[in-house]
Amino acid sequence: MPFLHGFRRIIFEYQPLVDEILGCLGIQDPEKQETLESPSCLAEDSSKFLVLNKLLERETQSPFYQEGVSYSLLKVAELGLVPAAEILLQNGANLIFEDPVTYYTALHIAVLRNQPDMVELLVRRGADINRRDRIHESSPLDLASEEPERLPCLRHLLELGADVNAADKNGKTALLHALGSSDGVQIHNTENIRLLLEGGADVKATTKDGDTVFTCIIFLLGETVGGDKEEVQMINRFCFRVTQLLMAHGADPSECPAHESLTHICLKSFKLHFPLLRFLLESGASYNCSLHGPSCWSGFHIVFERLCSHLSSSEDDSFSADLLQKAETVLELMVASSQIPKLPSNFDINSTSCRFQGEKIKALFYSLKQLQHSPQALKHLCRVYIRQRLKPWPVDVKIKALPLPNRLKWYLLIGHGNAGEEDI
Repeated sequence: MPFLHGFRRIIFEYQPLVDEILGCLGIQDPEKQETLESPSCLAEDSSKFLVLNKLLERETQSPFYQEGVSYSLLKVAELGLVPAAEILLQNGANLIFEDPVTYYTALHIAVLRNQPDMVELLVRRGADINRRDRIHESSPLDLASEEPERLPCLRHLLELGADVNAADKNGKTALLHALGSSDGVQIHNTENIRLLLEGGADVKATTKDGDTVFTCIIFLLGETVGGDKEEVQMINRFCFRVTQLLMAHGADPSECPAHESLTHICLKSFKLHFPLLRFLLESGASYNCSLHGPSCWSGFHIVFERLCSHLSSSEDDSFSADLLQKAETVLELMVASSQIPKLPSNFDINSTSCRFQGEKIKALFYSLKQLQHSPQALKHLCRVYIRQRLKPWPVDVKIKALPLPNRLKWYLLIGHGNAGEEDI
């Protein structure tokens, strides 16, 4: 087997040379060695490098010379020893040499160990900046995107010309790696995501399995149900900030299919995800399927369906009041996005299933239907017009800065602070 053969070659053929090379640098156990220590040890470097050069000159004709110096390059790349790497490269180290166990090159390893100066050296000396490993098909940029600590390497790779939209055989890009590696609690790749987006990452990237930039966010939101309160807050905060970044770069949260639509998911759980849903609607997200319109799915239908479902089983007054208030705000946001609301054809509700608050739900529904069939009030038309003119979204900060009476600003803002919103 190639794997075993490569491993045996390290042990029996070129490992002695590797040990000598590392010994010249004062490295006995690379696994425990820190990165290049402190300025106090730099004075010794010149003598170490002289010894290393003499060793390499002496061993040039060794049958396993190139394997030895190339494998040594992997080790010094891991430790960030740039001067030693330069010497090894000058003496024949192969940039495409792979670790026989992980199949990573020196550039991959430098990224994994967050050695940005080493990354720059290797790329400038000819390392393939977009090369993928043979096991996971990860490029250096993919690996740099997966951990917040690797942000310096990510920045260097982008500056050095890495292809920000290169995808593996499954269609996964560095942006999707950054999103998929985030758990919102211990790993927050927010800055990695920001840097990739600013570098031109495509927000429409989709894998062969149909995963989009919102797949990770939808998954994490699902993890908040019944979770630890502190962790739930952290996840919600992460999802909110990443959604802001994605939408600022043109991502559409209302596309089909519905199970991959962030807006659809937030509408179905509008009580739980109210702050994020309000941000989506205030930022111009469609409250219907953005591809097929209300015939595919409609926010109005979803909100009334969830209202009837929740209020058919709970008579808790505080729960009902909070739910109705949030529903009213969501409906008002959807109505305020256009002069005439886009309701699905034959839109109706079955209020008989609502054991509690049925009259209030019917009143909400009829007021909505009336908007569709009656001339719009001037104040509604003015609100829609002003909000549209304040684009790009979101408009809340812009509204607050307008020279208008506070009461009118409050009308334009639509329910800020009235729906028991938790902090994000």
